[in-house]
Amino acid sequence: MKPIDEQHIAEPGLVVLDITAGDEGTVRAVMAALEERWATSGISLVCREPGAPGVRARVYADILRPGRQ
Repeated sequence: MKPIDEQHIAEPGLVVLDITAGDEGTVRAVMAALEERWATSGISLVCREPGAPGVRARVYADILRPGRQ
């Protein structure tokens, strides 16, 4: 994954979440749940890194703004 850019955490309430799970369905379910609660970057690409266990995804969120409820 790319390094975290300072603009993604430049204000209070902005977070970057790296999610790792055993399967793609679990990662997508977590991203969907986060999207319901907070304003997020949405469901992103899920990737596998050779030699690393599981699959990973990154989500950018603003925990001060509500999501889709």
